[in-house]
Amino acid sequence: MNKKLDIFCTLGPSSINKNFLKFAKGKVSLLRLNMSHINLKELKRNIGFIKKNTNIPICIDTEGAQIRTKIKKQKSFKINEEFKIFKQKGDNQLYPYDIYDKLKIRDYLNIGFDDLVAKITSKNSKFITLKVTSAGKLENNKGVHVENRFVKLSFLTKKDLDAIEIAKKMNIRNFALSFTNTVEDIKKFKKILPTQKKIYKIESKNAVKTFNKLIKIGDNFLIDRGDLSKEVSIENIPYMQRKIVKISKQYKNKNIFIATNFLESMMKNKFPTRGEANDIYSSLEMGARGIVLAAETAIGNYPKESILFLKKMMLTYKKR
Repeated sequence: MNKKLDIFCTLGPSSINKNFLKFAKGKVSLLRLNMSHINLKELKRNIGFIKKNTNIPICIDTEGAQIRTKIKKQKSFKINEEFKIFKQKGDNQLYPYDIYDKLKIRDYLNIGFDDLVAKITSKNSKFITLKVTSAGKLENNKGVHVENRFVKLSFLTKKDLDAIEIAKKMNIRNFALSFTNTVEDIKKFKKILPTQKKIYKIESKNAVKTFNKLIKIGDNFLIDRGDLSKEVSIENIPYMQRKIVKISKQYKNKNIFIATNFLESMMKNKFPTRGEANDIYSSLEMGARGIVLAAETAIGNYPKESILFLKKMMLTYKKR
């Protein structure tokens, strides 16, 4: 087994430090900066810091076509409780801000990963009112999915475009397009970044449906099982993962990377579960070119141990 396998890790408070960057050299292929969780000033500062302390390539992961919450104070809601989302200034808003005009009465919003689902019951020029249909927490900067229909969003936000310009000036060569939905998204991204290396993220039902078309014009794809599970029921994620990898094998030089929940338990524990070990091995066995660590290395308590275990799993797989 001579196939090269990559580890991508997401940087955050647990890993943007000299000690971790020194440790990661020779183990990690790509360092991911997630624009959904950093601002433009932090981006510039982080790129500068990383470049001073390691030569591991950096990847800018765009926000892409996703709705997110902008909440001043988190709150838990029970079924049938109501809350408001404001168009402009208010306690609760949605981002990108033009999404307000695209929402309709009777839309169901699935918010974050804490099971909060709410139905829009009324809408005026200032705010929408939502009624909770599944209890959960309303928190800041959480992904929002419209359950009942596909809402077309711009494939990049203004913040993404600004981030790309900053990164290009700082000689960053790797970029990921979040929520890739159509062939046009890929064509537009290629036009903006004609010579850079690009990864297209599969994390929506629409992307899975059109993957046969997407793979014809893109080379590198990342299955984000977290956001995908908000649009596809979680019991179907293993099938979707296998379907995408199987399609990719029909083409030469196409790479599939997989992300989300590989070592979730290691955010708090020093050792993984047997189920997590099996998940990693199965993903490699079906043909994944690499594994992406997200929260494990960004905010987890054991970022180094997570990488070492993943590396050990890859070595075990190669020896089979």
